[in-house]
Amino acid sequence: MTDVIFGFLNSIGFTHPLHPALTHIPMGMVLGAVVFRLVSFLPRMKMLAKTGYHCVILALVGVIPTIFTGYLDWQHRFGGEWEFLIVLKMFLAAVLTVLLLVTAIKDDPENRGFNRLTGWYVLMALVAIGLGFSGGELQYG
Repeated sequence: MTDVIFGFLNSIGFTHPLHPALTHIPMGMVLGAVVFRLVSFLPRMKMLAKTGYHCVILALVGVIPTIFTGYLDWQHRFGGEWEFLIVLKMFLAAVLTVLLLVTAIKDDPENRGFNRLTGWYVLMALVAIGLGFSGGELQYG
């Protein structure tokens, strides 16, 4: 399957990996969600909790194609070779997806509070940072 996809992309002149271009959607949305959630606790900024929640939803939508293209690039560029950073990225991607899903289901931005879900927002940011760091290490050493 990967040979067909990358063969087609190469035939039209696209020789780059797919995954890096898509990572900005979930990573940016996760970090934005945390910022909006935390800023929503400032006086007169309560409405930003809803913006943070919308960032979670968009990150959840974007994480699936990002994981899929990561899998394709791993197969194509690394030959599916298992190594620590790949395993770490797969684990962190699964954790982030679960955190996003639970937050999307449980959060009520209209009645936000400085509670466990706020901690989940911060945890999502830490997982996103771990994903970015491990990806950078994988690519650039």
